[in-house]
Amino acid sequence: MPLAKPSPCKVNLILNILGRRPDGYHELETIMQPVRFHDELAFTRTATGLELTCNDASLPVDGRNLVHRAATAFLTAASISDGVKIHLEKKIPLAAGLGGGSGNAATALLGLNELFGQPLGLAKLHELAAGLGSDINFFLQDQPALATGRGEQVQSLANFPALAGKAFFLIHPGFGISTPWAYQNLARFPEALNGRPGRAQQLVSALQTSDWAAIRAEMYNSLEAPALDKYPVLAVFQKFLLEHGALATLMSGSGSTTFALFETIPAAETVREQFLAFFGRNCWTAVVPV
Repeated sequence: MPLAKPSPCKVNLILNILGRRPDGYHELETIMQPVRFHDELAFTRTATGLELTCNDASLPVDGRNLVHRAATAFLTAASISDGVKIHLEKKIPLAAGLGGGSGNAATALLGLNELFGQPLGLAKLHELAAGLGSDINFFLQDQPALATGRGEQVQSLANFPALAGKAFFLIHPGFGISTPWAYQNLARFPEALNGRPGRAQQLVSALQTSDWAAIRAEMYNSLEAPALDKYPVLAVFQKFLLEHGALATLMSGSGSTTFALFETIPAAETVREQFLAFFGRNCWTAVVPV
């Protein structure tokens, strides 16, 4: 029997860019919140070799795929000569700002470690994750987290009281936004490129309360500056959501997904139907409990 593992996504409740680093990456602080919507990876031991398959024909299944790279890194680090077949069942939209690919890579590391009897400790898995990409370390744990550095330094946090019982409404508009493009175009927005440190911790404090005016004031995404400038429809979505009762709304990551928080699942489902009736049904949408 294959070992099957869910591969969740995330939203950024804040993404505060603090400037460009000498190594070419950007220093940042972000609060990432797990979202209970997921892809699935299935792992099967084989005699030799590494085979990756995927239900989405648009995704490469060779070394260009983060799952393939994560598996290669794991098998090398663990000195495993046996083979493995991995099937990736994609449901999370691509280029969405939801961390689907990063979550897939982390789930590959965790799944392979389980499949082969836990040969690597968590510290080694974090080391491999940091070498593969910036958001992958977050998905090696399942709590909200504060991430700093380029996103690879992750501090798990307790669940936020303000989000208890709430619902996410996720909207992907049918087009993606390239993460490199978003960061490159930050240079046109100096205030967004060089954010004020400490905003993430201020949001953490606000999320301990039920003051949604204060929470909304602290939720922020530096990458909205270039994204909403090029794709103003995302700002139109946010205006619609707030006018229809959203507690807060923000673009996640480098986009293009916009998310909103609602008091309950039924409230979110009602606005989802209103949104689709108004904007049409070409967007990908999902409502999930926090």
